[in-house]
Amino acid sequence: MSIEQAKAVVLVSGGLDSATTIAYAQSKHFLCYALSIDYGQRHLSELNSAKSLCAQSNVVEHKIIKVDLRALGGSSLTDISQQVPTEQSAGIPSTYVPARNTIMLSVALGWAEVLGAENVFIGANAVDYSGYPDCRPEYIDAYERVANLATQAGVEGSTFRIHAPLIDLKKADIIRLGHELGVDFSQTVSCYQASSLGAACGICDSCRIRKAGFLEADIDDPTIYV
Repeated sequence: MSIEQAKAVVLVSGGLDSATTIAYAQSKHFLCYALSIDYGQRHLSELNSAKSLCAQSNVVEHKIIKVDLRALGGSSLTDISQQVPTEQSAGIPSTYVPARNTIMLSVALGWAEVLGAENVFIGANAVDYSGYPDCRPEYIDAYERVANLATQAGVEGSTFRIHAPLIDLKKADIIRLGHELGVDFSQTVSCYQASSLGAACGICDSCRIRKAGFLEADIDDPTIYV
C-alpha cells in the first residue's frame, strides 16, 4: 500500500533560490503546489521564469496571485520613480519591499489551509543576501508560531511548518545544491531590473551576489547579461 505524500505550498519567485527550494522540497517527496506573487515588481521576467520552472518541475498546480504593492510604495522594486541601487548599501537597501515576505507567506498559508497542507516552503536566505529583516531565521520561527495561532487548522490540531531550507547557506552552497538537484539555472531570473526577455543588468545587488556565488561554486553561470 502506497504512503500518501505530504502536501506543501512552495513560494516560487523565478529566482535561483526558489528554484532550488522547490527542487529540494520535491527531493524530500513533498507533493508540491507552487505559488508566485505578482506584487507589482518592476518586471515580469521573473514570473515568466517561475512559469517555466514550475512546468519543468511537474508541480501539481501553479498559481500566480496578484497582490499589488505598488499602492504602498516604499521600495525601488515597486516604485519606478526610484533608482535601483547599483552599489552596496550601508543599511537595508531601497530594494526592500515592506512586509513582502509576510504578505507572501500569508497568501501561501491561506492556500495551504484550503489544501489541507501543513507545510510551506520559502527560499529565504540570511547569509549572502541584502540584509532584509524578513529573511532571518528568527522571523521564520516567529511566522511559524503565527501560522499555528491564526488559522482554524492550527487551532483544531494541525501543525504548520514553515520550511526555509536555504536560510543558513551561502549563495555558492545554494548553487551547488541546486546543481546536484538538477535545477536549470538558465531558466531563473534574479536581477532587480531585468529586461523583458530576462537579461540581467549585472550591477544590482542581486546580480552581484549571484555572480559571486557561481564563481565561488565553480559552476558555469548561465545568466544572460545585458
